[in-house]
Amino acid sequence: MKNWLLLTVTCVLFAACKTGTPEKPFIAIEGIDSTRQPGDNFFNYVNIKWYDTAQIPASQSGVGAYRFMNFQQRLKLQSILDSVSKSNNAPGSLEQKIGDFYASGMDTTTINQRGAEPLKAGLDRINGITNVADMITFIAEEAKLSNTFLLAFQVSPDQDNSSMNMGHIVQAGIGMPDRDYYFKTDSATLAIQQAYKKYLADLFTLTGSDSLMAQKNAALVYNIEKQLAASHKTNIELRDIKGNFHKTALADLNKKQSNIGWTNYFRSLGATMDSLNVAQPGYYDKLNSLVKSIPLGDWKIYLKANYISSYADYLSKPFVDASFAYNKALTGQTAQKSRGEIMASAVDNYLGMALGQLYTKLYFPESAKARMLELVNNLQKAFSNRVDQLNWMSDSTKQKAKEKLFAITKKIGYPDKWRDYNQVTVVRNKYFENVVSAGANNFQYNLVKLGKRVDKTEWFTTPSTVTAYNNPSANEIVFPAGILQPPYFDNNADDALNYGGIGMVIGHEMTHTFDDQGAQFDKDGNVKNWWTPQDYEQFKAKTKQVIDLYSTFTVLDTVHVKGALTVGENTADISGVAVALDAFKMTKEGQDTTRIGGYTPMQRFFFSVARIWRVKMKDEYLRYWVNNDPHSPPMWRVNGPLMNMPDFYLAFNVKPGNRMYLVKDKQIKIW
Repeated sequence: MKNWLLLTVTCVLFAACKTGTPEKPFIAIEGIDSTRQPGDNFFNYVNIKWYDTAQIPASQSGVGAYRFMNFQQRLKLQSILDSVSKSNNAPGSLEQKIGDFYASGMDTTTINQRGAEPLKAGLDRINGITNVADMITFIAEEAKLSNTFLLAFQVSPDQDNSSMNMGHIVQAGIGMPDRDYYFKTDSATLAIQQAYKKYLADLFTLTGSDSLMAQKNAALVYNIEKQLAASHKTNIELRDIKGNFHKTALADLNKKQSNIGWTNYFRSLGATMDSLNVAQPGYYDKLNSLVKSIPLGDWKIYLKANYISSYADYLSKPFVDASFAYNKALTGQTAQKSRGEIMASAVDNYLGMALGQLYTKLYFPESAKARMLELVNNLQKAFSNRVDQLNWMSDSTKQKAKEKLFAITKKIGYPDKWRDYNQVTVVRNKYFENVVSAGANNFQYNLVKLGKRVDKTEWFTTPSTVTAYNNPSANEIVFPAGILQPPYFDNNADDALNYGGIGMVIGHEMTHTFDDQGAQFDKDGNVKNWWTPQDYEQFKAKTKQVIDLYSTFTVLDTVHVKGALTVGENTADISGVAVALDAFKMTKEGQDTTRIGGYTPMQRFFFSVARIWRVKMKDEYLRYWVNNDPHSPPMWRVNGPLMNMPDFYLAFNVKPGNRMYLVKDKQIKIW
């Protein structure tokens, strides 16, 4: 099973009789389609043989590397959980909590017998709402269980003072992924709209409504959501750092949006503050109007739909089936995931740092952490050298950039300080209640940060997740243990594969510190200008080149990459590969020309770049990706950056006439 997720590799011992050939096993590169021109489509040149034979499991929307490796991760977690759940664990221990949480979700007999019964108390509370104040109180009570209806409150750093946490309210209120799903009229989107309306109707049917009333209620809910969606900012508009930060006195917010009743909401939440960030004021202005114009009875129907939907995946099979049917339309996934995989995800979501302790003990050796730190440090040096060589940036801005670069905090593998779950109550045969308890704990875990100093040791992903991230408000880059495995990282592989693999990822995350968003934060994580005006204008002109280039890439039919949505990630890809290559050139292998398996070190480096984005996905999911994901689809995470790399042209003899060829003055170099 796991072989089709990883590199097709073979360890080959090369005789050490040839000068410069290292005396260690190397990973052979296989599957190259030599009938193709590498300069026409390098992603396909490296991956097409795999792509044409890879089978997407019915329970998945894609297969391969990147986020689809999390399927393999969930199988590992499931194995851990199967073992822990059968052990005799001490009450209150992390093993007891994660083992019993998992067991409660695996007990589908009890879950199915309970049916809709776990929802009764919540639905009764909605029926008892008699005025808007009651409605806002109910919304706040559900927010304390990590369920967001209409009002979305968060705690995170203050953009002006990144050492302190503050409250933020962000746009909410819709059930589909993005505002545009409510307004686009292409056939694919219309099918998703119909699937969503059916899903809403199914939820009402499963909780006692007859078919006619269920459809009427679904239409009502959809109409309210569409009105709310009209006030939402687009995914592209949400990228505007300063345009989504509006520090507002709570007293002024109460006056401006008096229909909502903010004082009541925050009192019910237990959140005390004098001011907060109203990230998207237009949404809350619209909500303030709709609270008054839409009848209370309609709002109660809306709340019921959102309440049921929040818990649908944790209830009996008919609810899970209804949720899956909508997801199938959205992502193309044709069969439900196994119960074990579902529960591995649920435990990772609710008790992930406890599960992460067990995962890292089994799958992450300390030697990997040391090798990874060496790679990060080498890329940091390479990035600094590239800054020194920039011909478009002044010396004063270069100095500021390097100060920020060397102030980056590096987090590798797992946290130094583990989160505890002492406040979570887990009962082996009460899955719904376990989810509620864990949700309440997650809310309180974040609420206690309000008005407090930021904990710089905190992680925002679990150690087992195949991902990496840059947190600009903390000026940190984070590489969890999950991504530190093939094809990204292999402690036994030569430098070409590691620098082309995890090296690109490191360079990518490092570059986010200086992409169109990250460049607005200073070395301490505050949104504060550190550029000269002329330098910043030149920087913006270069990111505009990135937008223009990627907007020309066709993904499906007439669907193109959204250059403005993906500009930050594309900038990070372009510079990330370049920085990784410079760092590779600092190694012994990178300075050599000895061929391994017939390929030069430079060619092996670029093969590794192509293989870490080896992904095949359903067309439905690819459309979903383009509409919602700030990353370009995998093919363009390879071809886009390499089109802009002179070393790639040399390594594979790319010439005019090749489809990836760009004339030199059109090749983009930012960092």
